[in-house]
Amino acid sequence: MPSPIDAAIAHAEAAWPQTLERLAALVRIPSCSFPGFDPAHIVASAAATAAWLREAGFPEVEVLPGGGEHPAVLATDRRAGPTRPTLLLYAHHDVQPPLREALWRTPPHKPVIRDGRMWGRGTADDKAGIMCHAAAAAAWNATAGAPPINLVCVIEGEEEVGSPHFPDFLRRHLDRLRADAVLVMDAGNYAAGLPSITTSLRGHLVVEVEIAGLKAPLHSGLWGGAVPDPVAALTRLLATLTDAQGRIAVPELLHGVRPITAADRADFARLPYTPGWFAEVAGMLDPANAPADAVAAHTRLWREPALAINAIQAGERGRTGNVVMDTAWARIGLRIVPDQDPVTLMRALTDHLRAHAPAGFRLTISEREPGPAWGTDTTHPVFSAARAALTRGFGTAPVAIGCGASIPFVGEMTALLGGVPALLLGVEDPQCGAHAENEGLLLADALSALRSEIALFGLLADEAH
Repeated sequence: MPSPIDAAIAHAEAAWPQTLERLAALVRIPSCSFPGFDPAHIVASAAATAAWLREAGFPEVEVLPGGGEHPAVLATDRRAGPTRPTLLLYAHHDVQPPLREALWRTPPHKPVIRDGRMWGRGTADDKAGIMCHAAAAAAWNATAGAPPINLVCVIEGEEEVGSPHFPDFLRRHLDRLRADAVLVMDAGNYAAGLPSITTSLRGHLVVEVEIAGLKAPLHSGLWGGAVPDPVAALTRLLATLTDAQGRIAVPELLHGVRPITAADRADFARLPYTPGWFAEVAGMLDPANAPADAVAAHTRLWREPALAINAIQAGERGRTGNVVMDTAWARIGLRIVPDQDPVTLMRALTDHLRAHAPAGFRLTISEREPGPAWGTDTTHPVFSAARAALTRGFGTAPVAIGCGASIPFVGEMTALLGGVPALLLGVEDPQCGAHAENEGLLLADALSALRSEIALFGLLADEAH
C-alpha cells in the first residue's frame, strides 16, 4: 500500500492536465492591480480563485475586502483538529502590467504551453502559487478525505502594488489567521530544478531628489558657462554615493551589516554559480563585470546593502535641444539587509545628500516609506520538514538562499502571528521573466513544487504525532 503522501502525490500527478487548464483559466483574467487598470478584473480574479479553492475542498471560502478595490480570498480547513498544526498558506492573484505588449511572443493574457513552459502574465508570479495551494489541498481531500493538518489560505489582491492595505487586513482577521507557521508560495528557486528555501529578504528605502538652479531653461549658447547647471550638479551629488565599482561609499549606510558566517559561506559555495552563467541570466553586456565566485556574488546580493539610481530626468529624450535645464531629478533606491534599521538609514542617506549638495542650488528631498529587511532562524522544525518535502518533490536536496528583493508584509505577518516561522518557497526560476515581457512558468518545477507542498502537509502531520 502506498503511503498517504505517495497516494496524494499520485493523485496530483494524474490530475496535472486538468490543474494546468484551471491555471490557464485564471491567467486569462488580466488582474493587474496598478492604477489605471480596470479593477473589475481583480474582482473577477478573486471570484475565480475562491471557486477553485471551494472545488479543492476547503469547507469555508470567502471573498473579503482587501483594501481599496482589490479583494482578497480567505479559505480555511481546520478539520484536522487542535492536536495537529495549522499552516497559513499565502499567494496573490494580482499581476504586473504587461509592459511592452509588442515584445511578447504570445499575447500576455492568452496562456500558451510551449517548450516546457506556460507563457503568460502571472503564470509564475503568482498564480502558480494559488495552483499549488489548491491542488495540494485537492489531492489530500481526494485520497484521505481531508488534509492531515489544518490549513488557512490567504490569497491577496494587491501584492504587486506593495500590499498597502494588507497589514490592516491581517489585523482585522487575525483571530481567523492564527497558525503555527506560514508558507509563502511567492519566491523562487536559485536555478531550474534546484529547490530553494529563501531565508532572508532585503528591505527597501526610496528617496527622490531634485536640484533646481534656474527659473526656466536657458539657451546654452547664450548662457552656458555663466549660469549654474542643475544636471551637472545632480550627477556630482549622485556620484558621491558609490565608488568606481558601484559599491556604497557612504560608511553610515553600512552600519548594522552582519558579517557572513562560516555556515553562510558554506551554503553560498554550494550554489552552482559561474560568472558566465550569472552574466547570461542577468543580461550583462560584459561578463567581466560579474562577481568572481559564488561567495562574493551572494554576499553582495543577500547580505549587503545596495544602492541604485532607479531613474534620472532632465528634459525629455529626443525633444530637448541646446539648453541648460532649470531642474534635474533622480530616484534613489537603497536595498538594506537584516539588522539594519530603515529609519536610521533613511536619515543617514538624506543627511549625506544635504551635506554634499553643491552650493548655489535649491535641493528638495522626498522620502518614501521605508520597508524593513527580514531574516529567519532556520532551526525551527518546520524547516527540516520543508527540506525533506522539497527533496521528495524535486528529487534533489534544497539549498538555503537569500533574496535581494523585498516582500514587505512577511515580517509584519509573522510578527502579528506571534513570531511564527515563515517558509518562502516558489516556482520562479531565473529565466521565468517575472515582471518582464514573456513571463513563463517552467512546468517541471511547478509540478515538483506541488509534490513538495503535498509532502510538507504530511510530514508536518507526522511530526505532530
